[in-house]
Amino acid sequence: GGGTSERHVRIRIVKKKKVIMKKRRKLTSPRPLVTAKPPVTTTPAGAPELPEAAEPGCPPLGLESLRLSDSQLEASSSQSFGLGPHRGRLNIQSGLEDGDLYDGAWCAEEQDAEPWFQVDARHPTRFSGIITQGRNSVWRYDWVTSYKVQFSNDSQTWWGSRNRSSGMDAVFPANSDPETPVLNLLPEPQVARFIRLLPQTWLQGGASCLRAEILACPVSDPNDLFPKAPALVSSDPLDFRHHDYKAMRKLMKQVNEKCPNITRVYSIGKSHQGLKLYVMEMSDQPGEHELGEPEVRYVAGMHGNEALGRELLLLLMQFLCREYLRGDPRVTRLLTETRIHLLPSMNPDGYETAFRRGSELVGWAEGRWNHQGIDLNHNFADLNTPLWEAEDDGLVPDTVPNHHLPLPTYYTLPNATVAPETRAVIEWMQRIPFVLSANLHGGELVVSYPFDMTRTPWAARELTPTPDDAVFRWLSTVYAGTNRAMQDPDRRPCHSQDFSSHGNIINGADWHTVPGSMNDFSYLHTNCFEVTVELSCDKFPHENELPQEWENNKEALLTYLEQVRMGITGVVWDKDTELGIADAVIAVEGINHDVTTAWGGDYWRLLTPGDYKVTASAEGYHTATRNCRVPFEEGPVPCNFHLTKTPKQRLRELLAAGAKVPPDLRRRLERLRGQKN
Repeated sequence: GGGTSERHVRIRIVKKKKVIMKKRRKLTSPRPLVTAKPPVTTTPAGAPELPEAAEPGCPPLGLESLRLSDSQLEASSSQSFGLGPHRGRLNIQSGLEDGDLYDGAWCAEEQDAEPWFQVDARHPTRFSGIITQGRNSVWRYDWVTSYKVQFSNDSQTWWGSRNRSSGMDAVFPANSDPETPVLNLLPEPQVARFIRLLPQTWLQGGASCLRAEILACPVSDPNDLFPKAPALVSSDPLDFRHHDYKAMRKLMKQVNEKCPNITRVYSIGKSHQGLKLYVMEMSDQPGEHELGEPEVRYVAGMHGNEALGRELLLLLMQFLCREYLRGDPRVTRLLTETRIHLLPSMNPDGYETAFRRGSELVGWAEGRWNHQGIDLNHNFADLNTPLWEAEDDGLVPDTVPNHHLPLPTYYTLPNATVAPETRAVIEWMQRIPFVLSANLHGGELVVSYPFDMTRTPWAARELTPTPDDAVFRWLSTVYAGTNRAMQDPDRRPCHSQDFSSHGNIINGADWHTVPGSMNDFSYLHTNCFEVTVELSCDKFPHENELPQEWENNKEALLTYLEQVRMGITGVVWDKDTELGIADAVIAVEGINHDVTTAWGGDYWRLLTPGDYKVTASAEGYHTATRNCRVPFEEGPVPCNFHLTKTPKQRLRELLAAGAKVPPDLRRRLERLRGQKN
């Protein structure tokens, strides 16, 4: 998902993380989840002090998820607008240049002797803990190493958090690097409207900079003086929580038992650590490809710490099962006319790492890679380069086809760096004739479409459209246009880029280049059109955000699946035998990208409304061309072909069968020989 925009940024952070992680692993057992019981807090003297009421930790107030608006954050001073209090949000990512309007933290002025950062919860709130990070920067080392905390009901009178044993102001240990989130639970939760962090010390030579999240439980207001904070709810009775591998497996089994006639759970392979990659198939005839019925898929969790997609797919399978049993016409139609495959966790190993750290403490990168440290979205074969080189040499489409490019030799060698998860997905793509897909990520709010890789080598970003740009822009617009969060006119950009002015869609390569992405591979190696959906600013939203996120995405997830009806569909038959022809090529005039028929001779070609000249061709057959119109109304439009065998092919088949050559064919052959002589 919304990774860092420049490659050197990522590499640098990775190295740093690796070192820190290794040290950390030896020292501590995995930190409990924020929702678990609070761990022992340590007083400055170093004596462990158990919180009296070991109540579950409160959920986050919403600095990271942007539920809190910029106007609720204030500070004593700021180095610049780009380092203002509105940037003091956990996991906020800086822009491309340091010092622009979107920098990586709140930073106080250097002259500010007593800096503070303040959050207005707007309601009486029980504050229970604070999570901090340093500044996200390539060039600067700025982080707070300790801070005090104060509370207020009117922002005039303040009281501090004290140690119970000494009665002194508590000083909380903060960060020792820019990225690792550090949780401090308060010795005693405090009810107030405002909370203030007062940095006490920061890295020598650095500035007082921090990114924060506040843990806080809502408090019932006896006098009803304050307007109620809107509750995050959904009317669907679904299982809204984060599911680890075991819980996910159990949930998929439950859906399968509840709806045995329309579901099938299967595995496409195993992760590096041996966890199965489970798929939920939903269709009225599960387990078989029906002639003329398109196959669609959703893939989530390719980056293991981007957790929302996984939960949305688990919610979607529960929802489809429930609505089908209730006889909902829209869902019934979806399940009878399409075969839907849901892969909630492409990188289960990475997810388990992220899940153990918990939604607030996982940081921006931990759990992103698979267990071997491979970023799966850079791990597919780069088919763009060979195609573009062949195009530059004028070889496409006569010598080199513009579709179904083969895997390069280097990629198939036993020592190639290909993750088992990637191999499993490629075999899955080759096995099922998918037409449409979306790949769910997190960390930004935008839909990005291929190509993901820039055509100019080494360009960091450059508009690189596919021959099917119109279709991809349409698909992206459909998802973005029905997603509630993307459509909110008042929403603030997640990190440093505002995509809303372009309809919340972007060409992947024009955002940041990704060689070897799943979307590009899917388009160039198979018939399937795939886009990336960045679902949320917060990569791992807290459990209490899930009902709202489901409501934000439910309509978009359903409408996107229905786009498989846009365009033309049909069967290519052999005129004599009436059997379907597999691997026939369907070419549309003016679009330099063909699709092929499945083994039964059926095909689907996504197209935007218009008039098209379509040609079907197959080895040993005469080609056939028809005009097909795609209207604005409901599709897909039937566009079938009957192909006649060439005389050469008929002869080959007769000779192979040991039959006598019929007289008309023999006369034609003699005539042909005579012409040659």
